[in-house]
Amino acid sequence: MRHKSIIEPFRVKMVEPINMTTETERRAYLKKAHHNLFMLHSKEVIIDLLTDSGTSAMSANQWAGIMKGDESYAGATSWDKMYAEINDLTGLNYILPTHQGRAAERILYSHLGGTGKIFISNTHFDTTRANIEFSGAEAIDIPIEQANNPANLHPFKGNMDIERLEHIITKNGAANIGAVILTLTNNSGGGQPVSLQNAREVSEICKKHQVLFVLDCCRIAENAYFIKHREEGVEDKTYREIAQEVFTLCDGAIMSAKKDAIVNMGGFLALKDEELANACTNLLIITEGYTTYGGLSGRDMEAITVGLQEVFRADYLHYRIRSTTYLGEKLQEMGVPVLLPIGGHAVYIDARAFYPLIPVNEYPGQVLACELYLKGGIRSCEIGSVMFGKYDENHQLISSAMDLVRLAIPRRVYTQSHIDYVIETFSFLMDDRNKHNGFKIDYEPELLRHFTCRFSEAKPT
Repeated sequence: MRHKSIIEPFRVKMVEPINMTTETERRAYLKKAHHNLFMLHSKEVIIDLLTDSGTSAMSANQWAGIMKGDESYAGATSWDKMYAEINDLTGLNYILPTHQGRAAERILYSHLGGTGKIFISNTHFDTTRANIEFSGAEAIDIPIEQANNPANLHPFKGNMDIERLEHIITKNGAANIGAVILTLTNNSGGGQPVSLQNAREVSEICKKHQVLFVLDCCRIAENAYFIKHREEGVEDKTYREIAQEVFTLCDGAIMSAKKDAIVNMGGFLALKDEELANACTNLLIITEGYTTYGGLSGRDMEAITVGLQEVFRADYLHYRIRSTTYLGEKLQEMGVPVLLPIGGHAVYIDARAFYPLIPVNEYPGQVLACELYLKGGIRSCEIGSVMFGKYDENHQLISSAMDLVRLAIPRRVYTQSHIDYVIETFSFLMDDRNKHNGFKIDYEPELLRHFTCRFSEAKPT
């Protein structure tokens, strides 16, 4: 007999109080934050679904590891453990620790990039694109066609378009390609997984043209779950074995350990080529730290080592994916336009469909994120034209392919009652979907504008 109920495969040992704000208080907080949820203080938030990066709860074994952290500047035993764990998982011999994933991105892509270089991805995420463009290079996204249709049920909407990949490399010349980056799961594309077959095809094309193939593997365990349950030929493999097979296809990998290593800080860059690793090591020492700590404390490395083991446990991954699916299915039943299939780390709402009367250039995703906060104190993240939109020569918005709102679920933090509260909040939003104005941007920086830009109503009442 199998139970239908999904329970958390852990017991709670420690709790953190939540400040239960009122809607009146939240309206004042949001105005002070210029309608940018990144600028809110955490004490002003009831349920924080802004990101799953660095916001997860560590296990008793991870906390025990922290007490054993070796804080030696060079050659710490904590580094030996972290190196052995990453080497076993990835099969890559040259491993550089960094304080988080974007530091690894900066090191690798600043070395490979520069004016005239092109980087190709299924979809670059915000910091990846920023590090590439900051070097003077160009970042090109080539997801499969089905990825831009929120209602399409393709099981691997995170896949890269193989024909377009071949065309871009041939057209521009392999020497001008900085790297091909496969992000799995594809965060900007709705947390959608990449198939093992697609990863193989990308690898074959890169090998044929002698182009560097890099995995952005921060959610590699969640992606392995989808491969096992949606792709033929891997049913008898464990989740870790599937991940290890994916790593055999690449030349290097970047990981923000703040996701699938279930820690609050950390990351790494792993490479196959010694010459490239040596060049990146020099940049690591200049900007992050010595080669055996790279901006991390020994206790961080201990926690990462344990987290990379725990994340592949079958009971954990089943709970993780099914609890996310529970939220998505309940919202869909309510009539909320959810991006399908539901991803692993987050539920994505199609803001254009939710607010069909708000023009794209008035940022419907930002409106939805703000209303979700006002009605329930829930902080989410716009993944759309605020984050990825650009301007033409007349300063008119070139919108992103989709305007989504991401409800990213921290690992092992919230219970089902918290998720039910989120669902109930959406029922309030459904009642007045056609009564809201859009936003205009009053201030924005040149790069990564969504972190610090300021909004006001496009048509103030």
